[in-house]
Amino acid sequence: MAERTPLWAVFVLPALLVAVALVTAGLDAVLAAGARNGRPGSLREAAGRATGPGREVLRQLVQQPRRTRASDVPLARIGAGLLPVAAVLAAVVLPLGFRSVSDLPEGIVWFNAMEALAWAAVWLAGWGPNSALSLIGGYRFLAQGLAYELPHMLAITTAALGAESLRVGEVVDAQAGLWFAVWMPVAFGIYLLSAMAMAFWGPFDQPAGQDVAGGAVSELSGADRVLFLGGRWLLLVVAAAFSVPLFLGGGHGPLLPGWLWTVIKTAAVLAFLLWARRRLPTLRMDRYLELTWVVLTPLAIVQALVVAVVVLNR
Repeated sequence: MAERTPLWAVFVLPALLVAVALVTAGLDAVLAAGARNGRPGSLREAAGRATGPGREVLRQLVQQPRRTRASDVPLARIGAGLLPVAAVLAAVVLPLGFRSVSDLPEGIVWFNAMEALAWAAVWLAGWGPNSALSLIGGYRFLAQGLAYELPHMLAITTAALGAESLRVGEVVDAQAGLWFAVWMPVAFGIYLLSAMAMAFWGPFDQPAGQDVAGGAVSELSGADRVLFLGGRWLLLVVAAAFSVPLFLGGGHGPLLPGWLWTVIKTAAVLAFLLWARRRLPTLRMDRYLELTWVVLTPLAIVQALVVAVVVLNR
């Protein structure tokens, strides 16, 4: 069972997540520049481009705020600020090695509930500005959420079923001998796809798509835009990190300490998601709905049934 961390970890957690999100955003900027140039670029060029997210944050903070006519400013600001809050709250049950801020008895349910809070955040950010394009982005995220949530919920429930517990620490303990990703590969794959959809990332970026000038982000500016886009990166980092205790054995591994194994595995998942963003084409919303309901949901149900049979015959 995971041990609880001291109270100071509550204050360290947001700073750690922000640091990881900035590093990930910088690496993504490097990959994007390399893709435009048709070459990976040198280490010096990569280091220069990695400061791009920091410069963009400063530029947005000093930018003159803009507002649409008859916009509901408090509503839009609540949505922009709620997204990073949802990501940080979801992370309180994430173990670093074998320690978490709070190893709740229903930690997996807590994580899923914070996803619902992120839904509300994106919707409010899209609704508040009173703009057609931002509203389209908000509606797209709701449609995307309704599509990915069922197979996603089945995937994380399958991991809980394998450990016979909803406590994240006990899910990690159950993988001391064999990672769940090995005998639950379908659930693991579905989780990675839904993690990208949760952060409207890669092929699932239509809520903030260029065809609607940024969608839910289109009318946000200044600190509101920084909070919202930062929350999106935080959500991606937390979703990637949560795959480690669920399917990749958490802090279990030879020689190295548990916290370092967690960092290495999380970095590997984030690297895969960054790679997948540039390899998978953007899906139309109707195609995505068809994929989730016709393919992913039945596969997730079959995977859960297989795990249930294994657990019953232990």
